[in-house]
Amino acid sequence: MNSAAIDFTILWPAFIAGLLVAATHVPLGIQVLKRGIVFIDLAIAQIAGLGVIGADWLGFEAQGWAVQVAALAAALAGALLLTWTDKRWPQVQEALIGVVFILAASGALILLASNPHGAEHLKDLLVGQILWVPVVRLLPVAIAYAAILVCWFVWGERMGRVGFYMLFACAVTVSVQLVGLYLVFTTLIVPALATRELARRRLPAAYALAAAGYALGLAVSAWSDWPSGPAIVWVMSALAAVVFWRVARRASSGAAN
Repeated sequence: MNSAAIDFTILWPAFIAGLLVAATHVPLGIQVLKRGIVFIDLAIAQIAGLGVIGADWLGFEAQGWAVQVAALAAALAGALLLTWTDKRWPQVQEALIGVVFILAASGALILLASNPHGAEHLKDLLVGQILWVPVVRLLPVAIAYAAILVCWFVWGERMGRVGFYMLFACAVTVSVQLVGLYLVFTTLIVPALATRELARRRLPAAYALAAAGYALGLAVSAWSDWPSGPAIVWVMSALAAVVFWRVARRASSGAAN
């Protein structure tokens, strides 16, 4: 997209999609970081993607309900598995999450091996197509995210291990099909990591960082003709590094005084 011909009718739905993803993933990311299960989103997102690819392999319509059900069912099954392993072997949970991720990723490659459009499907799963999000998808996504947020902010940690994993699986299933796995992971972890030293107003700061990352990332993508997903990942990470440095510097100054 040339900078002289930036089409804001394309950019604004992408930005809204990014804000919707951030709305759920920022608070869940803070909890993921607290629990020390950073790569859970990659595993569950990859499992959801395997469900999408499996449904496509069986011949279901790409945007049909069967694909959505397959993705959600796969993600919930993965979440239940990881809930059980977290209870049974908590000391190696992170390693088990990695094994689940690589199995799901390898399974997706096996299913795509005979698909002439396999490389394109894999790219969509990883990088996403945030710049081409249809406006008609935003309302049902917003409703789904609103329900997830109500559950989280009303019950929160009282939901327990199973409830958290189930809620997380629902959020990731929607997000990975909307913006791709890379942006799902970035939105979940980067704002939470950058603001982890903040004692007050951590959640608003993390939300602001995520929103700025999407806005500036889309602007950089439109100006430079870079792919939107990777551009947002780099811009949000750069902003996070600045925030992390400033917070750490302020903390060290306060300790010195």
